[in-house]
Amino acid sequence: MTEAQVVVHHGGDVLAAATAARLVTRIVDAQSARGWASVVLTGGRTGTAVLEQLRASPARDAIDWGRVDLYWGDERFLPAGDPERNETQARAALLDHVPVDPARVHAVEPSDGRFGDDPEAAADAYADVLAAAAQPEDHGAVPTFDVLMLGVGEEGHVASIFPSSPAVYEQERTVVAVRNCPKPPPTRVSMTLPAIRRAREVWLMTTGEAKAAAVALALTGAGEVSLPAAGARGLRRSLWLLDRAAAAKVPTLFAPPTA
Repeated sequence: MTEAQVVVHHGGDVLAAATAARLVTRIVDAQSARGWASVVLTGGRTGTAVLEQLRASPARDAIDWGRVDLYWGDERFLPAGDPERNETQARAALLDHVPVDPARVHAVEPSDGRFGDDPEAAADAYADVLAAAAQPEDHGAVPTFDVLMLGVGEEGHVASIFPSSPAVYEQERTVVAVRNCPKPPPTRVSMTLPAIRRAREVWLMTTGEAKAAAVALALTGAGEVSLPAAGARGLRRSLWLLDRAAAAKVPTLFAPPTA
């Protein structure tokens, strides 16, 4: 696994715009190299802002949207179309405005979907989606995603993997149901850390002073059980994209000049 790299931006708006530009480049490079790209989306304020910036950018047309596979690192287990679902927010921010191939948009089943109110069944089904997309060269039950984006919570959670929760201990399954989350909604479906670590690049994006302590601990050796963000690493690159407030406690060793 890779050592962490840190990029600090002046504020959240600049971070979102710069990350959107970075994502265009990464997708276009992957498509040029092998014909298609795979991206794992994240929800939350920053994740949605990145998609909104991408929608507004003329550079979005450099991407062949019909050759992008899209996944979610986690999902709130709510009815289809619920405004709190990460899928709903991503569609409004970007996906409904670009010519994606619907068959390549891999959403988690909602709570009123095929499996009803059974998050374990929805998690197993999403694991099957990932396994079906994996190629022999991926050497496992998860595709080697080009980019996997994550937000970071104040207590250091990523996706829906919270400190000391059953999900953070999972080493075999790639997707799990998460119940009794400490923040609403209480029931979710999430990729696990072993699945996250199958991405070529993992981008951890966060803003605000409230995240500064968790960011610093993750970068300086905290254990993933107590701080799951510390266990989110990419095969080739682990990139922290921060604003100045979130980077306030990052040691000088990691923090470059603000971009």
